Amino acid sequence: MAELNSMPPAAAGQKRNWTWAIAGTAAVLVVAGVAIQVMKPTGAHSEDGSGKAPAARPAASTEKVVATIKTGGSVDKVTYDDLAKECVARYGAEILDNLINRRIIQQACDQHGIAVSESEVKGEVGRIAKKFGLDEENWLKMLQAERNVTPAQYYNDIIWPMLALRKLAGESVEIGEKELKLAFERNYGPRVKAKAIVLDNPRRAREVHAKVVANPEDFSKYVTEYSIDPNSRALGGVIPPIPRHAGNEKLEEVVFKLKENEVSSVVQVGVNQYMIVLCEGRTEQVVTEMTSDVETMLRDQLTEEKVQQSVAKVFENLKDNARVENILTGTVQGGEKKPAAAARKGAVKPAAGAPGKSAGDVTGVSGEVEAKPAPRAAAKPKAPAAR
Repeated sequence: MAELNSMPPAAAGQKRNWTWAIAGTAAVLVVAGVAIQVMKPTGAHSEDGSGKAPAARPAASTEKVVATIKTGGSVDKVTYDDLAKECVARYGAEILDNLINRRIIQQACDQHGIAVSESEVKGEVGRIAKKFGLDEENWLKMLQAERNVTPAQYYNDIIWPMLALRKLAGESVEIGEKELKLAFERNYGPRVKAKAIVLDNPRRAREVHAKVVANPEDFSKYVTEYSIDPNSRALGGVIPPIPRHAGNEKLEEVVFKLKENEVSSVVQVGVNQYMIVLCEGRTEQVVTEMTSDVETMLRDQLTEEKVQQSVAKVFENLKDNARVENILTGTVQGGEKKPAAAARKGAVKPAAGAPGKSAGDVTGVSGEVEAKPAPRAAAKPKAPAAR
C-alpha cells in the first residue's frame, strides 16, 4: 500500500533503516517512469577516473561455443549467437529500453561538458557508508548480501546516474522557514495511532463500513475478513502512526479529527484504494523544540527531497526531447513535443566550470535516501541498465 509505505518513521530522530540507504536513483527514476535493472551499458563511471563511458567492446564471435552437449554418439554445440538470440527473444525489449535510457543520460552529460569521475563515485559511496556507521567494504558487502547488488552494479548503475543527473539538474536548493516548520511537524509532531481496513472497491468499502459502524468492537475481525493489505492485515489492521504533511492530505484531514476509538468514514487514498480507519489515540511528542541539530537534519532531508524532484523533471525532459526509434520493437518515441534545444534551455544546466558553458551549481546532496535499486525480480519498470 503506497500511502502506508511512504510514511516517515515514527521517530524521525532515530536512524533510518539501512534499506532506505539505496533509495536514490531508483526513487528518482521511478518518479520519471524508470528503475534500475541488470545490464551494464556505456555510460558508467570509467576505471580510468575520466567520468567518460568506457569504450565499447568488440562484438563476440558468433562461432564462440558456450556449451556442448554429448548424448551417445552425437555432439551438439550451443554458440554465443544461439544464446544471444534466445536472450533477445526473451529479454531484448526490456534491456534495450534500459540501454536507451542510460545512453540518453550519457549524451546529455557529453553535450553539457559534464563528467562524473571515479573518485566522485567512490567518494559518494564512502560518504553514504560512513553515515550508516560502516566502511565502504562492509557497506558493499551488505548491499550484495541483502539486496543482491554487486559493487560494480552499485557504482555504475546506481551512484553514477544519481551523480550525473544531479549535475544535469544543476540547481541550487533553498529551504524556507515554512518548509522547515512543516517538516518538523511531519517528523516530530503527534501522530494518529490507528488500525485500518484497506479495500479496492468503493461499493465493498461502503458495505464493510456499515458493518464496522454497527460493531466497532469487531474491527480486527473485519480486517481479517476484508482488508486487502497483507502487511496490516497480519497485524490486525495496525498501521504506522499517521503524521501530518506526509503526502495524503485527505487522509490526514479525516484522521486528525477523530477521537480515540472513533471510526472514520470511507477515505479514498489512491486509485481504487479506500481505507476505513479506527483511531487509537495519539503518539506523544517527544521533541518539542527545533534545535540546531534537528534543523540541520531537516534541511538535509528537505534538500534530498527537492533534488529528487528536480532530477526527475530533468530526466523526463531528456526523454521527451530524445527521438528514439526502437527498431527491435518497431516503436518511435519522443522528440516531437518541442525542439530539443529549446527544451534544454533552462531545464538542464552545466556543472560549475563546465567547459564552454555558464557556471551552474552542482547539487551534491546525500544519496542515502536516493539510491535504492529496484528489487531484482522487478521486470516491468524501464531504466538505465545495470552491468
